[in-house]
Amino acid sequence: MREFPTILDLVGGTPIVRLPKLQPSGGARILAKLEYLNPGGSIKDRIGLPMIEAAERDGLLRPGGTIVEPTSGNTGVGLAQVAAQRGYRCVFVMPDKMSREKIALLRAFGAEVVVCPTEVEPEDPRSYYSVSLRLTAETPGAFNPNQYGNPANPQAHYETTGPEIWEQVGDELDVLVTGVGTGGTVTGTGHYLKERKPSLQIVGADPIGSIYSSEQVHSYLVEGVGEDFWPTTFDRDVVDRWIRVSDRESFAATRRIAREEGILIGASGGMALHAALMVSAEMSPEQTLLVILPDGGRPYLSKVFNDDWMLVHGMFDETARPPTAGELVAARSGDVPALLSVAPEQPVADAIALLQRFAVSQLPVIGEGGEVVGCVHERTLLDHAMRDGRGALEAPTSELMSEPLPIVQSVRRLDDVYHDLQSSPAVLVADGNAPIGVLTRADVLEWLAHA
Repeated sequence: MREFPTILDLVGGTPIVRLPKLQPSGGARILAKLEYLNPGGSIKDRIGLPMIEAAERDGLLRPGGTIVEPTSGNTGVGLAQVAAQRGYRCVFVMPDKMSREKIALLRAFGAEVVVCPTEVEPEDPRSYYSVSLRLTAETPGAFNPNQYGNPANPQAHYETTGPEIWEQVGDELDVLVTGVGTGGTVTGTGHYLKERKPSLQIVGADPIGSIYSSEQVHSYLVEGVGEDFWPTTFDRDVVDRWIRVSDRESFAATRRIAREEGILIGASGGMALHAALMVSAEMSPEQTLLVILPDGGRPYLSKVFNDDWMLVHGMFDETARPPTAGELVAARSGDVPALLSVAPEQPVADAIALLQRFAVSQLPVIGEGGEVVGCVHERTLLDHAMRDGRGALEAPTSELMSEPLPIVQSVRRLDDVYHDLQSSPAVLVADGNAPIGVLTRADVLEWLAHA
């Protein structure tokens, strides 16, 4: 009988294509390596099996063990494919800026997903790095591959990605452009290629806000690339030049290659592509540039390919900016007062009357001195009224109020406030210490519909 491969045998061997529609006039020939054609959909498939096999050889991972890894999603898929075939449990820890498709994808492989806040320092106990280490310590038989410090990560690219590129392009290659996350791809691939052609230039594409190329480290929207610390898997000497790319530039290139070349990639690939187009325009037509496109675009349909999400985050027009929370409250249509509230001593019946009159779902509870002490929600009041009858209507609102709504300052832009509205149906907008109105998800939808 003929032999057929398993899914793990299909990792690597990804094709290189030319980009005729995007080719800059008079610039170097641009080629792209399509890493999303790996079976798990990204270049991270290349490191999953090597990291697990190294742990098995060293006795760090035994049958029935648990793999715990901090990941933006793609490494998790690479590990989950191996774990499924070898019977390991997987727990993946992700920052909360990752797309919901990525979370769903990991769960489809049977993995458990823990989501942590993005806006914390790496050493903060709430960061996804710290949480993964804690879970590893607390879980019997757990192993943390740690793609940020595992030498099997760059070694996998030295043994596979680099040789593939040399076989496909060879001495014709003049410049390699790639995004840098853990640094495994650029380190392993770069060392292999420079050993064969020392004159090869390696360009690192980096999001503005990443520690690799920015003086000020801050958050950004592009996923799975850049860092806020220096991983030991990254040899910074391998990069000859850095190109800093904004979120807007990354997303524009991501959408452009889909519509002009029929290639659906993620935003980290769009970031690398934008840098590649810049570098190609500086080179001569006799030269060749290769850009690595690390993953596909399907896990990002709710983000970079979603016009509403792009609009909310101000990604379409350089001159446009999202409105502030205060501007949205002031522009609300209809006859609902900007700040509709109830006092803690008022009876529940008064709160219900306001909810019904103005067709709102929640009311802030504000004390005599103007301090926000809580919030009453339509659903909570209904539950008590159904259970306790008219007695609940006579109780003071303070007895049935919940925690206050999240408070945001009026000057905060919608793309910033959007994060709060993902975890709460409404936020209380304040000007300093003075509340000025409630902003709901419905208000944002109304603005989007008329923007």
